[in-house]
Amino acid sequence: MSDYDRVAQAMAYLVEHATDQPTLEEVAAQVHLSPYHFQRLFSRWAGTTPKRFLQALTLERGKRLLAEPIGMIEISHELGLSGSSRLHEHFVQLEAVTPGEYRSRGEGLNIDYGLHPTPFGPVFVALTQRGICRLGFVDESSLDEMAAELEKDWPASALSRNDSSTQAVLDSLFHSAPEDRPGPLSVYVKGTNFQIAVWRALLHIPAGALASYVQVAAATGRPTASRAVGNAIGANPVALLIPCHRVIQQSGALGGYRWGAGKKQMLQAWERARYD
Repeated sequence: MSDYDRVAQAMAYLVEHATDQPTLEEVAAQVHLSPYHFQRLFSRWAGTTPKRFLQALTLERGKRLLAEPIGMIEISHELGLSGSSRLHEHFVQLEAVTPGEYRSRGEGLNIDYGLHPTPFGPVFVALTQRGICRLGFVDESSLDEMAAELEKDWPASALSRNDSSTQAVLDSLFHSAPEDRPGPLSVYVKGTNFQIAVWRALLHIPAGALASYVQVAAATGRPTASRAVGNAIGANPVALLIPCHRVIQQSGALGGYRWGAGKKQMLQAWERARYD
């Protein structure tokens, strides 16, 4: 079992058994490591300790919802986050495909793609000269399927597998703090005007915080369009960087997630443990 697999298995166990408050020894036993080695491994790959991750899991979700009836941008400023690494938009730059570029179907675009391990399972990453155009959770068996979808979206582009090229994206996400990055990460996406507006709104949700579908709808200027917001979030082509995992129901319930509710809960707890 790889280190990433052990951390992913431990996170899944903590999510499933959070109400039991398992000890370090109990979680370490699940991945067949001593408590000492497990603590070091988990902290190295997840960027936080198992105890802190469990604490983040057990907090009431409702308390983490940005419940004040003001916009997310205003909330960020009120919390003193306008110059902080926690404000996601500061280190993710979103560029939308223009109508002309859409018609060209990717002509002249070189796309490198790769498969990489993370504490949350393998991710597929596709990278263009303009930025990241796809990032999603996969397994080895679905790599060809993801590449085929990419080719369908960009039929005139030049696609090639290049794990060394896309590794830099993972290094930036998991092995460096946002403030240590040399510049913002760029994403290059195609979508309707409304989808782009929703994805931009998601960038204003600070890491470790949550927002409701209603709040995201209000941030796009369409406060009654929460159902349409949900559809746009489900179509998000770039996981993690466009943080659709930070959106929950107004009641505090997790809501849907393209890659499963368990993974969504793990991502929320991981961010809270790292950034609080």
